Amino acid sequence: MKVIIIGGGVGGLTTALMLRARGIDCEVFEQSDSIRELGVGINTLPHAIRELKELGLLERLDAVAIRTHELFYANRFGQTVWHELRGTDAGFDVPQFSIHRGRLQGVIYQAARARLGEGKIHTGHRLGAFTQSEGGVSAYFFDRAGSHIKTVRGDVLIGADGIHSFVREALFPNEGPALWNGTMLWRGAVDWPQFMTGRSMIIAGGMEAKFVLYPIAAGSAPDRRLTNWAVMAKVSDGGTPPRKEDWSRPGRWDDLRPYVEKFKLPYVDVSHLIEATGEFWEYPLCDREPLPRWSHGRVTLLGDAAHPMYPVGSNGASQAILDARCLADRLVSADNAMHALWLYDQERLPMTAQIVKMNRKGGPEGVIDAIERLAPDGFSNIDDVLSHDQRMAIVRGYASTAGFVPSQVNKGRAA
Repeated sequence: MKVIIIGGGVGGLTTALMLRARGIDCEVFEQSDSIRELGVGINTLPHAIRELKELGLLERLDAVAIRTHELFYANRFGQTVWHELRGTDAGFDVPQFSIHRGRLQGVIYQAARARLGEGKIHTGHRLGAFTQSEGGVSAYFFDRAGSHIKTVRGDVLIGADGIHSFVREALFPNEGPALWNGTMLWRGAVDWPQFMTGRSMIIAGGMEAKFVLYPIAAGSAPDRRLTNWAVMAKVSDGGTPPRKEDWSRPGRWDDLRPYVEKFKLPYVDVSHLIEATGEFWEYPLCDREPLPRWSHGRVTLLGDAAHPMYPVGSNGASQAILDARCLADRLVSADNAMHALWLYDQERLPMTAQIVKMNRKGGPEGVIDAIERLAPDGFSNIDDVLSHDQRMAIVRGYASTAGFVPSQVNKGRAA
């Protein structure tokens, strides 16, 4: 069997490593001229890290990331709404990592280069068309100038090419653009003094704006960390999102200032932090409607191409890694390629569709929204606003759906 993977991001490269570990031949095709360590911070949850550990990547991740110790949900005044330990401190047998997305991709990419060989990962190859027949699938690649440079024949084609997926558009030509809810996301990272334990994560705010803060790597001194921050705020009623080329553009402090001034947090001066960052980035908060199926004959989707979701609950990259594990397992064990893709759909599509819908309602961070609705000016006793059991139902219900409560992960696979 030979598998053609479209996209050299976290999902595509992890899939390549999973397939290689099972003895399945594959090649990766990335349209960018190089695979660079771009982006800012993300969190990868234990159910995904367990899969990367089995690929032998835990030590390398430990060298470039922070093992997340705890998570606080708070209101805009910094009053704690919910607190819980994370990763190994919460009883998992593997950590949660707070990490620069580019460094995560870099660890996976270097492993893929070493194990697959340089000749199996192609940059500067844009997929322009694909055709399939009873005997296989053919992919046609072009360079930036539009010239045909390569035709590849395989048994399966995987579209791991992101929210603007060419493969998804070819399978669902009438779907239209991604859906924007009117929320803008600003993100940056800066060398900053350690706060709390040096491994703490904070999500504060409410319906109008949220602020996220966590360290993602060692800093310039022992008491400093490379610290990731994000602000999400509703800026319009939504509708048509900005153009693709505007999805990762430099942010402006004047756009952020009205939302940032709402936060009065005791552990960080939010305005000072953002001003010290220098350059930061702006993204529209978009997703797509869950699809009725991902797989069409010998072609399927994975990661953001299959289930783009709002970045709440620390789940986007983690779910792509779980997709990769599931798909590789199905391909190595099923009777034939098309049956394998059908089994992959059955296992992964319902769960990810549910996560997409839950993220639209705020995911576990919805507990902050609930508190702000009930106590917009703060509180004296959180239990008088919303009981512990009610808050736990919001947070734990999401974790169970997404498959990262300790009992699910530690037994060997995410349920």
